[in-house]
Amino acid sequence: MSKSRLTEELEHRGISRREFIVFCAAMAAVLGLPEEATPAIAAAVETEEKPILIWLEFQDCAGNTESLLRAGHPTVADLILDSISLSYHETLMAAAGSQAEDVLAKTVREHKGKYIALVEGSIPTGADGGYCTIGGRAALDIAREICGNAAATIAVGTCAAFGGIPAARPNPTGALSVADAVPGVRNLINMSACPANAENITALIVYYMTLKRWPPLDQYRRPMFAYGKTIHDNCERRAHFDAGQYVEAWGDEAHRQGHCLYKMGCKGPATSQNCPVVRWNEGTNWPIGCGHPCVGCAEPNFWDTMSPFYERLPNVAGFNVGSWIDPVGLGLTGLVAAAAALHGVGEIVRHRVGLGPVSEDGSET
Repeated sequence: MSKSRLTEELEHRGISRREFIVFCAAMAAVLGLPEEATPAIAAAVETEEKPILIWLEFQDCAGNTESLLRAGHPTVADLILDSISLSYHETLMAAAGSQAEDVLAKTVREHKGKYIALVEGSIPTGADGGYCTIGGRAALDIAREICGNAAATIAVGTCAAFGGIPAARPNPTGALSVADAVPGVRNLINMSACPANAENITALIVYYMTLKRWPPLDQYRRPMFAYGKTIHDNCERRAHFDAGQYVEAWGDEAHRQGHCLYKMGCKGPATSQNCPVVRWNEGTNWPIGCGHPCVGCAEPNFWDTMSPFYERLPNVAGFNVGSWIDPVGLGLTGLVAAAAALHGVGEIVRHRVGLGPVSEDGSET
């Protein structure tokens, strides 16, 4: 059996087969799939055609790009940026100026309706778009062209997903989210947080490569595998909350013992994201694990609705104790053994589980 292009590229980058399988297992875990799904994910990532990505940066701090470059299992820079075709990213690409813009124009022209657009940062509309221009063009015009011709658009980070801090009142630049700036965009997916976790971004792309569809979304168009539960549901300090053991002051004995940070302003009960499970810095730790309360950065308008950040929420109506089980996960569990004998995981899932393609509004057809 000949080696796939991806396998050759991974070997060239010094990434072993074992490291690649560890990456696929990590993706299965992030997606909430059983360990048995790892071979199916590996087969799909190795053999499926690489998606073409266009990464746009607008009114942002580049935090999501920095997060992307610091992911692990193996690094996204090795696996995604080199092994998947990232055609345009002005911060990372070698080309600059007119050469970079020529690459962007060529990609859109030759792959219209097939590439995936990723947008980082809010899109300002004030001063006729003059607050953010690239190559002499307003960010709004660029977003409408690139997102309007994409197979799917991923709004990376809270600024792109919900407008972020730039859109906070009085919003002097007229900053908008991708959804508001480019209404009706096809297959829009919001990956909110400040910044978005690169493990979730990678898992989203792997999900699409494996199953040829986008995952179920919540009411804010966020993937349920990453935003289907609150921080509070999976928090390592949850038992202390249930027992009424709270930190009362920074550095007190309860703080040193790792008790609940709710009274110190933790917004975990009102924030949906998988930070306690995926964590940060290659799974090393996360804010609450370091003794700092969650500020709710994955939620719309968090800078207003979650502040003051160091004061507790006035009311906690209830907690999201439900679990998200993607029917595809159940299907993959029983189909891994048959995957090698059939032509593609996507076809296996569609035939055995009965799932159809995703419509332009993100729903199942």
